[in-house]
Amino acid sequence: MEYDPDYEDSLNESYDYSEFAICDKESVRYFASVFLPIIYALVLVVGLAGNALVVVVYTSRLRLRTLTDMCILNLAISDLLLLSTLPFWAADAVHGWNLGVAACKITSFLYSTNFSCGMLLLACISVDRYRAVTQNPTGRTDTGPRGTRQWLLVCLVLWAVASFLGLPELIFSTVKHSHHRSSCTARYPPSMARPAKAALELLEVILRFLLPFLLMVACYSWVGWTLSRAAGVQRERKWRALRVLLAVVAVFLLTQLPYNVVKLCRTMDIIYMLVTNCEVSKRLDHALQVTESLALTHACINPLLYAFMGSSFRGHVLKVAKHLGQRLGRHPQQVNEEPAVEIALNTRTQTQSHSGSEDQNTSTFTI
Repeated sequence: MEYDPDYEDSLNESYDYSEFAICDKESVRYFASVFLPIIYALVLVVGLAGNALVVVVYTSRLRLRTLTDMCILNLAISDLLLLSTLPFWAADAVHGWNLGVAACKITSFLYSTNFSCGMLLLACISVDRYRAVTQNPTGRTDTGPRGTRQWLLVCLVLWAVASFLGLPELIFSTVKHSHHRSSCTARYPPSMARPAKAALELLEVILRFLLPFLLMVACYSWVGWTLSRAAGVQRERKWRALRVLLAVVAVFLLTQLPYNVVKLCRTMDIIYMLVTNCEVSKRLDHALQVTESLALTHACINPLLYAFMGSSFRGHVLKVAKHLGQRLGRHPQQVNEEPAVEIALNTRTQTQSHSGSEDQNTSTFTI
């Protein structure tokens, strides 16, 4: 996973870095050794707390009623697995990789797989919310064994696709020794290094960012349009739901777009060898380190966007806190649960001209 600046230069041995015979990237490695451990520590602490609480509440207090619930639970698990790799990458940035090739392969595979799985699960949540509004006019959901099996199958497919994207890391990751330190990085055979690296970078940009983003924009735009036209819904509840949808898309865009733009620049550089100046190459390395750290913060924000914004989830958290307080001998207090942001979307199917009465199909949409 860790970006090895020297590896990019090894792909482009024909580079002429102006007056530099060799592009010395010691400053890039020093920046990584200071910046990355601090960011990784912050992301780890915040992300572990939020995602662990989501897993505990969903597995102990909440019944998985929809595919979205199943995806949120899997998203929290995926984020926890992703976060579990950060201490290893922080140590690698400071001291180099000292855990051997097997640990390098497994850690790289876990990072890549769970990063991809998180993005795919976000796309699945947006599709399920769209489907709940447009293709479920009765408002009924299959919560029996058949429905649960279908949800599990969807999640298994997403995990399989993410694992496929992580396979190159499992196969090609190894420990490289250079500049008196070791690093864990992917090393491709010379005959396929350039095309393989470029192809994988493009595939990751498409499946990790472009596809989820387009699905989220399309699905949430339609859901938002439907919510804005929904009859019989309080204006405050309607705009609250729309703000949640806007926040989901905006946070995804702000955290993931910079990283994927830099990845795309790297891909173009690998294919066309565009960067021929040492300082430009180092700035690209710094940009990748900063934007990838920004992308990782999504693992901290996911619980806030997909679980804690739901009033029903907050109610269950308060119940857990109440029971904990009772066990500790404190005086029990009444916990007032807010109703979930549940909106009945009415679609007119028939209008009786004389009586003015309507036969309606109702779809229930919950955020």
